[in-house]
Amino acid sequence: YLLLDEIQEITGWEKAVNSLLESADADIYVTGSNSKLMSSEISTYLTGRYVSIPVYTLSFKEYLDFKADSTLSRRELLEEYIRFGGFPIIALSEYDEQSAYQIVNGIYHTVVSRDIVKRHRINKQDLFDRVVKYIIENMGKTFSANSISTFLKSEHRKVSVESIYNYLRWLEQALIIYLCERYDLQGKSILKTQEKYYLADVSLKYALLGYNRKMLDGAMENIVYLELKRRGYDVYIGKNDTKEIDFVAMRRDERVYVQVCVRIPEASDREVGNLMEIRDHYPKYVVTLNEMDTGIEDGIRIVHLADFLLAEQW
Repeated sequence: YLLLDEIQEITGWEKAVNSLLESADADIYVTGSNSKLMSSEISTYLTGRYVSIPVYTLSFKEYLDFKADSTLSRRELLEEYIRFGGFPIIALSEYDEQSAYQIVNGIYHTVVSRDIVKRHRINKQDLFDRVVKYIIENMGKTFSANSISTFLKSEHRKVSVESIYNYLRWLEQALIIYLCERYDLQGKSILKTQEKYYLADVSLKYALLGYNRKMLDGAMENIVYLELKRRGYDVYIGKNDTKEIDFVAMRRDERVYVQVCVRIPEASDREVGNLMEIRDHYPKYVVTLNEMDTGIEDGIRIVHLADFLLAEQW
């Protein structure tokens, strides 16, 4: 094995790697940050002879490994994971809330200023920061570049729709946000409207906006979305006629349907009812934080968030 870290710092690195691909009897791993080389640009250097391995923040299972010596219960560690996120530096130590978010805030600003603002020569950084804040505030909700532009106009700030599309694309390339497109279950096609965005880690939202329990639904969605991505699924929002499924996850010939809610309201049929209308035999889950809600209802598995995250397979 040959491990080459931060190799993009060296001029002409791609010539050395391409040469080694021809001559070295080794598996070659090239790792690095986005500061000088976006993942989307690698193909121009390595002429298609590579596999890209995305590295996410810690899964809950990995978080438990980091906290193996902790005296806290699994439930308490889940609450901590939801509240503090999955950055390894946070999991390695015992930080109070303020210190943890301060560290995450530093990570965020380093990525934004180094990987985006400098790289793309953004002149109006205060305007860019306001757009990013809007996106983070609306994590897991549908919005468009037009709606952001309209909102900013109400604040007497002018930014073009084209600029907002650029900002969204650059945030994606810097792995701050992930696009989740809408999938029409009946037409079996990806729709190019009403998409959502999720964050690389839920703690990014808390670090910028502070934490409160009203964010819990969105945080759970974000955590489930990232878990599906970690396991190699392509993840979409499901559209089934007029009904919406939080996530449709596809991997080769596999498919999993997931609804996410903190607790299942007694008067609501949305979580289970929307899944029951899908007439196929793929696994269907409702993921909740309320242990009293768990069980099987009409073939749909209602599971606690911790059990879903720790399951070997679904």
